[in-house]
Amino acid sequence: MTKTTVNLQAINDVKDFVNIVMKYDFDIDLVSGRYAVDAKSIMGIFSLDLSKPIELNAHTDDADKFLKEIDRFIVK
Repeated sequence: MTKTTVNLQAINDVKDFVNIVMKYDFDIDLVSGRYAVDAKSIMGIFSLDLSKPIELNAHTDDADKFLKEIDRFIVK
């Protein structure tokens, strides 16, 4: 599993993020506090507190290409 932290501030950020995530066949979860949602679900993402960075868990060991694609959302 690969973990990182992402920041999705605007509606367009969420739309772009979901479009990228949908390309990958492994499971990707977003965790905020005690809530975890499927990163492929726009409605699920909007149920989270987007004012703070969100933990991302990609259930794969080969996430290099995925991480490059979502680089602009990753908190550094």
